[in-house]
Amino acid sequence: MSKLSGMTGVGGRIMTALRGLTRILREDLWTAPVDPVPPMGAPGSPVWRPAFGVLLTLGATTVAIWHVPDLVPHGAAVPEYAVLLVVLQALALLAGMSQPLYAWWASLVLMVVSVRIAASVMTPGELFPWTGPEMALQSGALFLLTLRVRPRRAGLALALSLLAGLAAGFTVRPHHYSLGMAALALLTAVVIGAALRALRVARTELVEQSELTEEERARRTLLEERNRIARELHDVVAHHMSVISIQAQVAPHLVENPSDELRENLAGIRENAVEALAELRRVLGVLRSEDAVADGLRHAPQPTLDRLDELIGKVRSAGVTVVTETTGRRRPLPPGVELSAFRIVQEALSNVLRHAPGARARVEVGYHSSSVTVRVTNTAPDSPGRPTSGVGHGLLGMRERTAMLGGDLTHGPTPGGGYEVVATLPLEDPA
Repeated sequence: MSKLSGMTGVGGRIMTALRGLTRILREDLWTAPVDPVPPMGAPGSPVWRPAFGVLLTLGATTVAIWHVPDLVPHGAAVPEYAVLLVVLQALALLAGMSQPLYAWWASLVLMVVSVRIAASVMTPGELFPWTGPEMALQSGALFLLTLRVRPRRAGLALALSLLAGLAAGFTVRPHHYSLGMAALALLTAVVIGAALRALRVARTELVEQSELTEEERARRTLLEERNRIARELHDVVAHHMSVISIQAQVAPHLVENPSDELRENLAGIRENAVEALAELRRVLGVLRSEDAVADGLRHAPQPTLDRLDELIGKVRSAGVTVVTETTGRRRPLPPGVELSAFRIVQEALSNVLRHAPGARARVEVGYHSSSVTVRVTNTAPDSPGRPTSGVGHGLLGMRERTAMLGGDLTHGPTPGGGYEVVATLPLEDPA
């Protein structure tokens, strides 16, 4: 009784294993999708794909013609069924460009049919069941399949192809059994296909990773520039809040016999200014760098357009010819506009120094009734500038400063080979 139970248990395990193998074969070699074909020009798309399609068509046609004599007796007329069979085998190989999995199945079935037909006309000494054309057709089908599926699925297809060829010729007396040669040919096709697929996947992942790295670099650069702008605006706002607090404290002493109501209102103004200043420092103070340079510049006044001549003088001392022009009536501007206009000119001239060696620059500042316009242009450089990777701080900072004030920024190459940056900053709150 125990022996019978043991045999039943072994049989059950075998059946379970067979069902598992059947499920794996069904999923890997029928239902699971293959890798999509990357569009032309996309990462991982081989540039030789059109030429490969032409060569595959010529090769499939040549192998099909070569295969016809294997299906008819020597010297006999070629029957229609032989022509139909080789045409179907060639079409199956060509279909592997778009549907490699189903094309491989069709090629496998046609191979079995071809072996059964060729068995009756083969002469001693010829390769069987894997003739030369059959090896070429099956190797091509497996190669196209391996390019689009994981190596495990390609290995299963290789094993099934060899088993199908072995089973097809098992009942026929072999003339010159070619299983070893077929195994070598098919294995070579699978190995080459797997290597090319691995190369394509690696190239695709590398390009995707490079794009992600570039996006992350641009995002980090943008955040750094926003922090810098926030630190500068913190200084501007903190200065004005301090002035309000001091003026509210001094105002009662400037009035003879100030009323209690006036003293109370001024005290409230000073108290609110102090509280706002403390809150501002608490929220934005964390944006300050802790290094020694930033600490030394902590209380330095923020630059305005009054220091534009000083900036241009430094650029000229670096060897760049700079011409300036001011239109409209020069007048004090809101602190944020003054700071942003100065920084835009500074960044634009820095870009000229870095990317346009030998070029001449022109800085124009135009004062209008409701806005101020800053234009920085440069001529074509005498030699190529330093190559850059990714997005720099310059244009990002200009764009952020202009957008913060509700203005417009345009930039781009000029017809003569130079470059131009134009920023229009409104003088009123965009809200």
